[in-house]
Amino acid sequence: MGKESDIVGFMHQINKLKTIERAGWVRRGIESSESVSDHSNGITILALILTPKTGIDSSKVLKMSIIHDWAESKIGDIIPADGVSKEEKYKLEESAMTELIGYLNDGSELLSLWKEFEVGETNEAKFVKNLDKLEMMFQAHEYGISQPRVNLNDFWEYAEKIDFGEVQLIYNQLRNLR
Repeated sequence: MGKESDIVGFMHQINKLKTIERAGWVRRGIESSESVSDHSNGITILALILTPKTGIDSSKVLKMSIIHDWAESKIGDIIPADGVSKEEKYKLEESAMTELIGYLNDGSELLSLWKEFEVGETNEAKFVKNLDKLEMMFQAHEYGISQPRVNLNDFWEYAEKIDFGEVQLIYNQLRNLR
């Protein structure tokens, strides 16, 4: 007989994402910054409405969108300015995800999907990575309207280097509103 899931413990940990503010916005001085949970919700909404037009596995995309930042419930939102190498960040996140999945009696699919997202080689993972960046730019646009005193030019400059793949047209429309 397998072990019982600890849904209470799992949700207690995952709910921390609701109170962890996105570090990039906080460092810029954004007031009432979105949470990691808010960001994941935005990506999932984009996935829901955009995935059917791609011909890729929408179930996989939705799951990746929801789980891609779960590790941050344990380690916080690590950004490049923190000086943590990509390798070290991956190790920290993998350890956190493994611990989180341990709350569930069969979380192996979720852990596998998280690893697939991190590797970023499948069409679904590439798409979710693009949605991750696109959602950030939607948020930058919103903060530009609501908090124009905050300089977010570096976000827009960074985004110019991104190939948004299937969602490039949407990014271009957003950029043109700026």
